[in-house]
Amino acid sequence: GDIKEKGDTVKICGLSNILVSNYSKNSNMSTPQTLSDISTDLKIDQAKCFNFQIDDIDHAQSAPHLMDLAVKQAASALANVADCYVFGLAGEVNEQLDMGEPNVATIVEKIIEARTALMKKGLIDTEEIVLEVSPDVAEYIFKAKLATVGDNTQMLENGCIGSICGCKIYVSNNIHVSQVDDYTCTHKCMMRTKRAIAFAEQLSEIDAYRPELRFADAIKGLHLYGAKVVYQNEIVVLNFTLPMIYD
Repeated sequence: GDIKEKGDTVKICGLSNILVSNYSKNSNMSTPQTLSDISTDLKIDQAKCFNFQIDDIDHAQSAPHLMDLAVKQAASALANVADCYVFGLAGEVNEQLDMGEPNVATIVEKIIEARTALMKKGLIDTEEIVLEVSPDVAEYIFKAKLATVGDNTQMLENGCIGSICGCKIYVSNNIHVSQVDDYTCTHKCMMRTKRAIAFAEQLSEIDAYRPELRFADAIKGLHLYGAKVVYQNEIVVLNFTLPMIYD
């Protein structure tokens, strides 16, 4: 479907499961299975915009050009807001695993247990699995790997968490954090396949213009998108309990 405005709907298409049966030499196979499409509606319920201007004097004196830099920062800002929205879907995941408070001695073991829980939901071994964690949880993973990996120097230079038991690990500041009480919060980290969550977007409008009452160049843009958990059997949430941090 087309994404033109907030409230539009797109369809995510898939197929019913393919059946496997026994085969006997020199005998006819059963009637071919008729596959049916399985569609899920995804509503475009998010509309975000930016609108900025740069004075002609600043524009003329900038090196490199401020406008080019501003456009890149606007794109990053839109992506960051959308990222927060996607991670906010953690509360809609059916399987929530209580990981307790992380520590260096048990963090790898807990990740392995979560992977086992995900695989038992019927996941095929060939599916690529990713784990997305907050920087606070990532710190424990770093320390655990430093204690076990032989070439610590290479790991520190690369600055990469890498993989644990086939799970590629990514770190995001946008992992959803929910407050439990005045002292603790829950970091809702996600372990999933890459298709577990569907995301559809359209940068609907980008307009450059000259504000009537200013000597300035301006740009405004509209970002439309929506996201949905579409394969509940391919995602689990790891709820880690950590202390609240106050500024």
